Amino acid sequence: MPKEGIIDEFKGQWQSFNEFTFNNSQRTIEAVNFYTIMEYPMTSCGCFECILSMVPECNGFMVVNREHGGMTPSGMTFSTLAGTIGGGAQMPGFMGIGKSYLASPKFVPADGGLGRLVWMPKALKEELRASLEEAAENAGLGKDFVNKIADETVGTSGEEIMSFLEEKGHPALTMDPLM
Repeated sequence: MPKEGIIDEFKGQWQSFNEFTFNNSQRTIEAVNFYTIMEYPMTSCGCFECILSMVPECNGFMVVNREHGGMTPSGMTFSTLAGTIGGGAQMPGFMGIGKSYLASPKFVPADGGLGRLVWMPKALKEELRASLEEAAENAGLGKDFVNKIADETVGTSGEEIMSFLEEKGHPALTMDPLM
């Protein structure tokens, strides 16, 4: 599909995509931004590998994969989150994604990109470590950035992980507020 009729290049919104989405969402979704989860995010059907969600008290995002059965800083498990955001609804602050998206240069750039990632399950962090380290280097965050991302061994609430993020000097804490 061609990118035609730029509406917002920074957030990733084009008229051609909005028209397609509107016509193929039973006329329920009028606009989609491809580079942010905070305003008109992409919809999810439920077949995603991971869920990206805002952690407001940490000014960042968490990601949880389908294999992780524990609690997350959003206060929900993967299953509960999936039931909330699946089904084609737009949920600002939430988005279903693939694992490889986390290391993409197009990972939510309008929201601050990889530097906003504050929490993920330890097993997922280790699975993706090499690609996340490369992406962090390419984004100017440094190879040690992955060690600044909290996991369930640190805590499962925003309050629990905040001191870890402060101690590590996580970049999300110095970024403009998400809200």
